[in-house]
Amino acid sequence: MKIAKKLLKATRIFSAFILFSIFASQCFSQSNSSSSDIDSAKQRQFLKVIDQLYYFIQQNYVEEVDPQILYEGALKGMLGALDDPYSVYMAQSEWRSLTDTTVGNFGGVGLSITKPLVSTEEKPAYVEVAEPIENTPGAKAGIQSGDLIVAVDGVDTSTITMDEVLSMLRGAVGESVTVKIRRRNTLEFERTLVRAVIQNPSVKYGMIEGEKIGYLRLTEFSVNTAAKVQEALDSFKEALFKGLIIDLRNNGGGLLDSAVDIADKFIDEGIIVSTKSRLAYENAVYHAVKRKTVVRGIPIVVLINRATASASEILSGALKDTKTAYLVGEKSFGKGSVQVPRGLVNNDGFKITVAKYYSPSDTNIDKIGIKPDLEVLYPDFTEEEQKDWHALEESGAIADYVDSHQNMTEAEIASYAKTLQTKYKLEERLLRKMIRNELDRTRSPRLYDLDYDSQLKAAIEVIKGGNFAELMASTKTLKEQQEQ
Repeated sequence: MKIAKKLLKATRIFSAFILFSIFASQCFSQSNSSSSDIDSAKQRQFLKVIDQLYYFIQQNYVEEVDPQILYEGALKGMLGALDDPYSVYMAQSEWRSLTDTTVGNFGGVGLSITKPLVSTEEKPAYVEVAEPIENTPGAKAGIQSGDLIVAVDGVDTSTITMDEVLSMLRGAVGESVTVKIRRRNTLEFERTLVRAVIQNPSVKYGMIEGEKIGYLRLTEFSVNTAAKVQEALDSFKEALFKGLIIDLRNNGGGLLDSAVDIADKFIDEGIIVSTKSRLAYENAVYHAVKRKTVVRGIPIVVLINRATASASEILSGALKDTKTAYLVGEKSFGKGSVQVPRGLVNNDGFKITVAKYYSPSDTNIDKIGIKPDLEVLYPDFTEEEQKDWHALEESGAIADYVDSHQNMTEAEIASYAKTLQTKYKLEERLLRKMIRNELDRTRSPRLYDLDYDSQLKAAIEVIKGGNFAELMASTKTLKEQQEQ
């Protein structure tokens, strides 16, 4: 009876694998009908070999093998053979996390993360925190943008994929996960985070104080983002705004349709983005519709950095190529491909790259990124500054002080920063930022930090400079940039 049950389980699991193979085979045949007879014969032969190998392992391997392991290994192997970091198999928990995330509501720790594509001995591909989501376990634990997550529950993050990291961070609400954080490549510490329902506010906005400039920050592109952007633009119009800053820094992307809908609010006509694939039905061209344009005739600056990726690059690339906006910051990440998620019959799924996207100038930025029109970088620490920063973090002095001074004014923040500088030789602006970060752990975080944010200050100066039309006339399209 026990053997019969195991064989039944094995048969069911492998049936799911066969169904997946047939599904893939059908997709392939539809895409290349001219050689379908030859291809079909090859596919039948390969499926027969896979079937033969599976049952031989089950019957002859030195130890009993869980069929689930063989099933998952086969799917991971097929997608891994594509040598594409964005084409991956997703177990049930990962698949559920993906579907939860696209609607902006999931169980996790509230950290928006990125991960390099290549890992080397000299530079391991650790996960970097792009941004903690406010009022979530990650933010409340003091984890900051730029922190590296070097391990999750003891697993080295440089050795696993981005999707595997996400799967470990997300999970049942109320359960905990332990992360090891590395800050500024010197200080390491652990935080145990209790997962909670995460509702990511993908749009944050407000007027820049003392200016007629609207500030619009997008943290991701979900199903509700375009509607929230319209809400922000309506608010800016009521305030009689004369300029707009769109902050796409640390925005890892999201839904292509959402990015297109937002771009259409600024671009009158022409192509927003196109997708190109070897599959005819995956080719698409998204055009701007004039009646959907709601912002015209004002200076627009877009902020980008190395964690601006995917759908964020679609939006910033479209606004750049159509000379609608001026880009400020750092070169973007460089993800110019389109993935389609598909569920399988046993409730897990996979993502696979089906196309590349191209900007209005017919340019793909995959593994290249987008260069800003005005580069503004944050300076690296000197060796001495790094030691002092490490010592200050380890001392806990800021946290202790803030605990007893919860209602600090800007003048008090500046005064305490001067006091700290007598012992720690760090820039006062950085010290003030560190104090504000600690304060923000216990109250609603500020929308922006003009004292520290040199990229945002540069964007404001571009808008106020009075020569915006001349600046835009001198900008280059993505195609012109790449040709140079």
